Amino acid sequence: MTKHNWTREEISAIYHRPLLDLIYDAASIHRANNDYSEVQISSLISIKTGGCSEDCSYCPQAARYQTDIDVNPLMHVSEVLDSAVKAKAMGASRLCMGAAWREVRDNRDFDKVLTMVKSVNEMGMEVCCTLGMLTYEQAQKLKEAGLYAYNHNIDSSEDYYKQIITTRTFDERLKTLENVRKAKITVCSGGIIGLGETVENRVGMLHTLANLEQHPESVPINALVAVKGTPLENQERVSVWDLVRMIATTRIIMPKTVVRLSAGRLEMTLPEQALCFMAGANSIFAGDKLLTTPNPTVNDDMMMFDILGLKPRKAFKEQVEQN
Repeated sequence: MTKHNWTREEISAIYHRPLLDLIYDAASIHRANNDYSEVQISSLISIKTGGCSEDCSYCPQAARYQTDIDVNPLMHVSEVLDSAVKAKAMGASRLCMGAAWREVRDNRDFDKVLTMVKSVNEMGMEVCCTLGMLTYEQAQKLKEAGLYAYNHNIDSSEDYYKQIITTRTFDERLKTLENVRKAKITVCSGGIIGLGETVENRVGMLHTLANLEQHPESVPINALVAVKGTPLENQERVSVWDLVRMIATTRIIMPKTVVRLSAGRLEMTLPEQALCFMAGANSIFAGDKLLTTPNPTVNDDMMMFDILGLKPRKAFKEQVEQN
């Protein structure tokens, strides 16, 4: 039964179980609630890159940091459609469009994004956007255009959040998720490990997500990719065992949620990724780049799917099952 009143102590006890027991329990729950051989493939493109006014310590797109990222204006609708066609051909059921904005503004750029959403939706793909903070009215407009999901990660726990970002509050993050949910758009929200946080901070992040009135339909678990020029450029790569623990714990406390093995896959071996799938991950980003950071090639991923006996999930599966 899905539970929404987890305590931190309960989640911490799950996270700290002996690793093989934890993976076994998560795999059992995954098989009981999902088609464990099915993996949802998303393609993530940066429709507007760099120049962001936020100070997220991990992000190379923040204007205040000296990184190698070039600032590019909003893409043309035709360019986005070309990317969508390629993504669909490689097996992606969802196109995620990210813009380096602090918040959505009601202007011509937003109108252009609405056209992108409508056009990609008409191709039979799920459309997800991550555009920063969003009002309820803006969320409604995105819903009317055909938006399927909105990504707005909470990044870390409430008590560690201010160590990573000072230009917006944790409550503002939650308010955007509330606006998205109210507009009846599916919620995609997760976080990043390897930011210098403690295990209890990780537990706190999962506690927030698992105790939302409705669990996010998708929870990305990212391993920090340290980028030169950002405040976190010298952070050590997080252990794969920490990543497996996070995925397994997420699967146990949110049994039906799509758990995405997100940033950090490029540094992982195939056996390491296989452990993550066994522990309950059932989504990846495919394509050579995640916004601005490198990602495994599509050919590598398809070879991995073949070896592990995985198959791509079809678009709009939740809606099909409800009808």
